[in-house]
Amino acid sequence: MNIPLWLSVWRRNFTAIEPLLDFCEISTIDREKILHHSPFSLSVPERLAKKMEKGTINDPLFRQFVPLIDEKAIAEGFFEDPLDEAHARCSDMLLQKYQGRALLVTTRSCGMHCRFCFRRHYAYAQETMNFAQELTWLKNHEEIEEVILSGGDPLALPSSQLESLLTACGKISHMKRLRIHTRFPIGIPERIDQDLLQCLQKSKQQLYIVLHINHPKELDDEVIEAVSQLSRLGIPLLSQTVLLRGVNDSLEVATSLMKALGNAGIIPYYLHQLDRVKGAAHFEVPSHEGLLLVEGLRNTLSGYLVPKFVQEVAGKPCKEAVANFGLSNPA
Repeated sequence: MNIPLWLSVWRRNFTAIEPLLDFCEISTIDREKILHHSPFSLSVPERLAKKMEKGTINDPLFRQFVPLIDEKAIAEGFFEDPLDEAHARCSDMLLQKYQGRALLVTTRSCGMHCRFCFRRHYAYAQETMNFAQELTWLKNHEEIEEVILSGGDPLALPSSQLESLLTACGKISHMKRLRIHTRFPIGIPERIDQDLLQCLQKSKQQLYIVLHINHPKELDDEVIEAVSQLSRLGIPLLSQTVLLRGVNDSLEVATSLMKALGNAGIIPYYLHQLDRVKGAAHFEVPSHEGLLLVEGLRNTLSGYLVPKFVQEVAGKPCKEAVANFGLSNPA
């Protein structure tokens, strides 16, 4: 049996901390700032590790994927389930938080483990091959016009399984749009292969692909060429970025990122205020700093390159613009 190239590449991820620290040439002194035994496991694609500046723990990619002892700090207002997703479950793997939309947690697997992941403590259900319970719920709820495939990362599913899911969704007449949220192509662009492209091309619903990209270093010629194959299928490409301390909280970096996204045909969609998940407090940027950052982007970039600055709050009917937080004007 031939193993797909992307799966072979994925299996080369760094999953043990010491080999990664050796690879990144981290000093003995800086290793004391590393969390060597984290309950949230390490998984870093080899290509991202190669992009990390060697000899420093302050590289923006290193900070995103390598656990620091800061994760052990107890911070007020940070919780294991900051979005209260436990109360949004319609079934084991289906969430409904917003009107007309539902989110399918397709898998617990990811191409990489971001240290600020708001589902790092999520109680994933046992995975299924056919999502029968979830598909039945969707068929019975005609108000659902859009389904978001999330996880984990839906592109961690084999293309054959993803195709079966898209085919099943295609039989639900009231479902008009499918959104795939993924980080996979950033670390493992080989995932966008012919099997996946053929699978996506068969979808009867309008597809949207939302890429999670936080720093310009995540984009390179191979990544851009891979995702451009998606746009050639007529699939709109959007991006989501999390505002992160020490990663993208400067106007220079944010401007560079938004320009790079636009140049690659990816529309900046959301800039997220950090979800306050336990273990990620060291990434938080005060909202007033984020507002100044977005104002700086607005003053220098075309409007379509300026993302909405939003925050998700448990129980609210939509994501809210940070500028209007607590008011009635939603994002």
